[in-house]
Amino acid sequence: MEDGTRLATDVYLPEGAEPPYPTIYVSTTYGRSGIKGPAQRFCREGYAVVAQDVRGMGKSEGDDAVIFHHHGWAKNHDGHDTIRWIVSQPWSDGVVGTYGGSALGITQNMMAPGAPENLKAQHVLVAFSDMYDQCIYQGGVLRKQMMEGWLAANRIVEGNLDVFRAHPSRDEFWDELSPESHAEQVNTPGMFVGGWYDIFLQGSINSFTSIHTHGGPGARGKCRLIVGPWAHGTFNELKYPANSNLGGLEAADDLRFFDYHLRGAENGTADAPAVQYYVMGDPTDPDAPGNVWRSADNWPPPADEVSYYFHTDGTMSTAKPTSGDALSYKYDPGNPVPTTGGQNLILPKGPMDQRKIEGRDDVLLFTTDVLEAPLEVTGRLTGVLYVSSDCPDTDFTVKLTDVYPDGRSMLVTDGILRARYHDSFKEPSLLEAGKVYELHVDLWSTSLIFNKGHRIRVAISSSNFPRFETNPNTGKPIGEAEPRLATNKLYVSAEHPSHMELPIFAGPQEVASKYRLATFAATVPIP
Repeated sequence: MEDGTRLATDVYLPEGAEPPYPTIYVSTTYGRSGIKGPAQRFCREGYAVVAQDVRGMGKSEGDDAVIFHHHGWAKNHDGHDTIRWIVSQPWSDGVVGTYGGSALGITQNMMAPGAPENLKAQHVLVAFSDMYDQCIYQGGVLRKQMMEGWLAANRIVEGNLDVFRAHPSRDEFWDELSPESHAEQVNTPGMFVGGWYDIFLQGSINSFTSIHTHGGPGARGKCRLIVGPWAHGTFNELKYPANSNLGGLEAADDLRFFDYHLRGAENGTADAPAVQYYVMGDPTDPDAPGNVWRSADNWPPPADEVSYYFHTDGTMSTAKPTSGDALSYKYDPGNPVPTTGGQNLILPKGPMDQRKIEGRDDVLLFTTDVLEAPLEVTGRLTGVLYVSSDCPDTDFTVKLTDVYPDGRSMLVTDGILRARYHDSFKEPSLLEAGKVYELHVDLWSTSLIFNKGHRIRVAISSSNFPRFETNPNTGKPIGEAEPRLATNKLYVSAEHPSHMELPIFAGPQEVASKYRLATFAATVPIP
């Protein structure tokens, strides 16, 4: 590399084909030998493949702290240096594409801003585009199980976890780990694939929206987004139909994508819609609306932002409260609400039944009447909470669930916010006891039709452990003081109308039927 560090790299060349070749470059944290299968597949199609261990991992030299920090425009430029090396080789035809998912997608996102012009296409599955909010500190709260578990599994806790803990707020440290903030420097078209229950869902969406709209001339208006009913792995409590599989989408075919961008093949890729997303429905009812693919020119599709207000009797409706008061509960950090499904890596994931935890005293529930007609929610969701606490800091969680006629309360999406970040993630401000604050809790995005006969529910609490680290309610760094019991209040009144903002789909109910051809289970392959 530019600083003299040597990175372990394998080169696969096609047999029986004369050079030069277009090249697929994969940068991995998991050992370059694991790329052998995809490399053989690409080589059979006439591509050279370069598989590389990232700095400080596998057989590569260098310091692995902080992970992903050396790959793009910041500090070192390992991805850029490698692309320049590839195109200098006698077997290269001068064009490069990158490929991979999860950590292998993150390395792609990190190298995209300011990359050499030889980088012509990126196929990115399930990867963050901002490390602070989408990976380490969602809503300002450490994603405990995911980060500690992943770092431990890769034996890189030392030099990473302590660094992350030293930067709980969004300070300058995170600027170099936010490729979406540098979208204008990206000149490479990307295909971004995400899942509604994936740990990096919003990263996939933000990668697309930032580059497709604000990217450089080579990328602006030329990106693709595909989102399906997938998690970072598999889930079991709900099974979506066979048409939900990624393999059934022609436009998601990585070889077609690379053939078009690296070889100039006229294969229909240019005519594919910019966005294809799976509208989830009740998979247990074959007559239910939804469970289909829909295309769009951009994201999000047209929607009416509708407020569903919480009421003291536990109901939720579009009628704003005319009176009301506050509902309170005790949050004990020593007895947190256990994580049950959602956007997890190691823990059980996806849409899981929440009834067992909804019966707790520290969970507030708000539920609509039974729906008389299907209602589609597609886009980004926000919980607007008016709250107070008797502690200087605490957390607030919001869950959206689909309540089935049989009583199951299936998780759709959720979010969390550390109250000290009520104004800014850059400048935390502790709470004054009893003062009412307005919080905006980001639940990321979804696309789901709540079927006729179902109900919509929102659950409010202050913990979701071990997915998120518990807040000790002290206002001090974790471990510096004994945790406190918090009395937290949610206001549901005319003056302080806490509510859920739902994007109610407002576009035509058109379905691209040619994308309903898959015959496999609802999983997404991650190299």
